[in-house]
Amino acid sequence: MTLIPKREYAVLLIGDVLVFTVSLWVTLALRYLELPSTQIFLRHLIPFSLLFVMWAAVFFLAGLYGKHTRLFRSRLPTTILYTQFINVSLAALFFFLVPAFGLAPKTILLMYLAVSFVLIFLWRVEIFPRLHPARRLKGVLIASGPDAKALAQEIGGDARYPFAFEYIIDTGHAPTHEVIQQACRMAGEDGVTFLVVDFSDKALSAALPIIYDAAFHKQRFALIDVIDLYQEVFDRVPLSLLHYEWVLGVVGSSRVYELLKRSVDIAGALVIGLVSLIAYPFTALAIKLDDGGPIFITQERIGRYQKPIRIVKFRSMLFDDGGNPEQQKLNRVTAIGTVLRKTRIDEIPQFWNVLTGELSLIGPRPEIRALAQEYEQHIPFYNARLLIQPGVSGWAQIKHKSPPKFKLNVEATREKLSYDLYYLKHRSVAIDVAIALRTVKILLSLLGR
Repeated sequence: MTLIPKREYAVLLIGDVLVFTVSLWVTLALRYLELPSTQIFLRHLIPFSLLFVMWAAVFFLAGLYGKHTRLFRSRLPTTILYTQFINVSLAALFFFLVPAFGLAPKTILLMYLAVSFVLIFLWRVEIFPRLHPARRLKGVLIASGPDAKALAQEIGGDARYPFAFEYIIDTGHAPTHEVIQQACRMAGEDGVTFLVVDFSDKALSAALPIIYDAAFHKQRFALIDVIDLYQEVFDRVPLSLLHYEWVLGVVGSSRVYELLKRSVDIAGALVIGLVSLIAYPFTALAIKLDDGGPIFITQERIGRYQKPIRIVKFRSMLFDDGGNPEQQKLNRVTAIGTVLRKTRIDEIPQFWNVLTGELSLIGPRPEIRALAQEYEQHIPFYNARLLIQPGVSGWAQIKHKSPPKFKLNVEATREKLSYDLYYLKHRSVAIDVAIALRTVKILLSLLGR
């Protein structure tokens, strides 16, 4: 039983393509002040169909096929306008570079921008939310801790989820016998179709046989791990609910995947490394003109299985402070370093670390040794991120809104770890491609962090 259906992403994609098509028809009608003939419509639709594929990719990069959280929906109008402006600009470039279609629709493209924005806004904001079933599945949450509380608040505060928690049992406060009684009673209620539980809780273990019997009296019933649901909702793992069995269970990966990943790393690093050589003389000159210091900086980081690695970067600070708090007080980002960090040009030399196998293109970012040692003392399962190859970019880099900035920050790093462990659990070719595309989007929009 899946509480968050994946079909809504397919519905969004199909709906967007239909809106793109309808917008073209409406634009042609407005342009010629009459209903467009089949010949005229098809003449435009053929080249525009190629653009539709490109536009859908832009929507993906903008996050329009991701989870529509409350915060995302508040920014939806701006995001749609921004992406459609990019799409129309790409269309103008397309018709300029590919004159074979015999079209130079400058006026049509401008009109299309206005028409498509209105229709996509209506589809995304007014129509799509109403496609969800009015009746939400009723369930019970049986867990405790800050992450369980955050899950309950998220589900309870957003009617877009197709399910709701009818009851919440906090196992951290209720006595064991009371947890057992309530869990069994609620599992037997006709309206309850699922239980979201913490399987590591001893009180629940005692109630499982009775819940098992109750499930046979229902047409629809599911027992769902709270960790799994939390990951579906937040795209990260709940650290307060993790246990050793979970961490050890996600360590292994397919050998085929590892070989494919390494092959892509070598090919990608070679291509990007060679192309980026063009930027080296200009970057070196800018650093020298800024303060006359060294061009490169070598930092010791913690790699896979806690092995030390040395990564090379263009220098963006006065010196390498090694994460030492006293040295950090004397250090600062240089003027040119601000630009290098914003555009992530300072990271370019790390592609040679990818070739040597010390880094991967995709993986958790390698941490400074001094900071890693501190985090190991304060954050449970921190070392688990070292079970896979660190990377130039990763899941935390595209998802974490407030990442730590090379200074000791336990709370921010705790949240960052929750994203790293999510990648450890779900790493695959698909998620690597998604991270790579989102990283390109960040670079192109100069939002490098």
